[in-house]
Amino acid sequence: MSKAIPREDRTAAGVLLMALAVVFFTCIDSSAKWLIVGGLPALQVVFVRYLGHFIVAVTLYGAQEGREAFKSNAPVKQLLRSFFLLGSTVFNFTALQYLPITVTTTITFAGPIVVTLLAIPILGEKVGLRRIIAVCVGFIGVLVVMQPWGVGFHPAMFLSLAALCMASMYFIMTRLLAGVEGNATQQIWSSGFAALALVPFVLQGWTWPTGVDWIAFALIGVFGASGHIAATIAHRWADASILAPVIYIQLFLAALAGVLLFDTWPTVWTLGGGLIIIASGLYIWQRERTLRRTK
Repeated sequence: MSKAIPREDRTAAGVLLMALAVVFFTCIDSSAKWLIVGGLPALQVVFVRYLGHFIVAVTLYGAQEGREAFKSNAPVKQLLRSFFLLGSTVFNFTALQYLPITVTTTITFAGPIVVTLLAIPILGEKVGLRRIIAVCVGFIGVLVVMQPWGVGFHPAMFLSLAALCMASMYFIMTRLLAGVEGNATQQIWSSGFAALALVPFVLQGWTWPTGVDWIAFALIGVFGASGHIAATIAHRWADASILAPVIYIQLFLAALAGVLLFDTWPTVWTLGGGLIIIASGLYIWQRERTLRRTK
């Protein structure tokens, strides 16, 4: 089992590294949408994303830690964590085939809200009335983005909701594994499991990219590995309570990617709902920080 590296007090560098991780996360979604719109099957894009991630992780951590990087101290939990991450990516990439990147990104911002709810039965955490109200407000923001009452609604938004739930379970499992395993094992297991699980589904009917699509095809796995590694190091350099709000810059990065790459402008509903979700998430974040200080 890989050992956890001691924490360091490098807050400013941690915030900048987390911002870089968010850039990589946006690059993952942008590359995925580009490839899927270009004709590649969604499952194949997921496979390439995780295969590239796995190659980077093995090359980086295998050279440093050898076989120990592959050994898990909690294999069942690690498999569950890997499964939830894979499921989230499959649902998200499939949704990107039909929805603007700003919509899928904004819906995933409700992740901290869902995690807050799931932490009650799974982690045994206590959540007060004010945070419950913030959760409800956050879900109102999700409804504003989805517009189930209007012509802007698309059934693929249910795929984004499924991706949201799977990602939230992934973060719950990550909390359960905190202090149990090091980053190397988690990176290798999550990417390796996903790539291996998808092999039977992608070999038949394999489609090669053409032209400039090769750039996204070659880099999507590198983006994935770089983003997750950067985020992990950032959390070693700075407190999670400081880094949490940084993820919200992805809304603006996704909007920029949508305009530049896909000629898609975010709607007022997406931006308005996104602001509601962000406000709710920031309140939950601030409330948790306050409660930790009083303990």
